[in-house]
Amino acid sequence: MSLNSINNELSSEELAVHEYWMKKAIEEARKAEALGEVPIGAVVVRDGEIIGRGYNLRETTMDSTAHAEMVAIREASALLGSWRLLDCCLYVTLEPCPMCAGAMVQSRVPLTVFGTPDPKAGCAGTLMNLLEEPRFNHRTEVIQGILQQECAELLTTFFRQLRKKSSK
Repeated sequence: MSLNSINNELSSEELAVHEYWMKKAIEEARKAEALGEVPIGAVVVRDGEIIGRGYNLRETTMDSTAHAEMVAIREASALLGSWRLLDCCLYVTLEPCPMCAGAMVQSRVPLTVFGTPDPKAGCAGTLMNLLEEPRFNHRTEVIQGILQQECAELLTTFFRQLRKKSSK
């Protein structure tokens, strides 16, 4: 299904809700950017409330698993006292990688919403779709392209500035 057909299926009210929460994920991405990390952010939402927040911390923590989604999932699980994130939605600015997509399946997140595709590691439809893989015992519905331009621009600007610094 194309991005346009997915977004055309959303009502204007649903789109507004998804954009609201994606803006919260973008706020998290800006925290990563302030640390010199790749600006990726995520929030886990349940019953209209953020129960987990995360932003990329791989360089800061020297932890390859410190992706925004992983940090947000851990925080949400701790708050709920459960590894199952039923009735939750995960919003992330960049399409999940294989590790994060696997964590979403394992934590039973029913809906993942992402901003911009990841042509190098995207596993929610770009390279493959682990979230909706029918052979798994759990699948996660995917909505893509929410505030795509804003999410993509965060990354483009970050990497442009990084290249500029490197060339000096």
